Amino acid sequence: MDAFGGILREALVVASVVALPMLLAAAAVGTVVAIVQAATQVQEQTLTLLPKIVAVGAMVALFGPFAMALLARLFHDALATIPAITGRP
Repeated sequence: MDAFGGILREALVVASVVALPMLLAAAAVGTVVAIVQAATQVQEQTLTLLPKIVAVGAMVALFGPFAMALLARLFHDALATIPAITGRP
């Protein structure tokens, strides 16, 4: 079970690292748009959607190759751990 716990821990860390840039970009853009909406008193909910989509898309374009490399390494490690998890050589 130690091998399973290790791969599970690694999967959680990789998921966090992959999601973090997109979440930070969406939060930052949402905060900026909220400040602009508060300053201009324009309370239209649909105004936040397009900037967030653009920001998250830009982050996917920038960090996509890095994220895919991390996910590929995790997949390789998971496949290599299968014999240790099942107890078979």
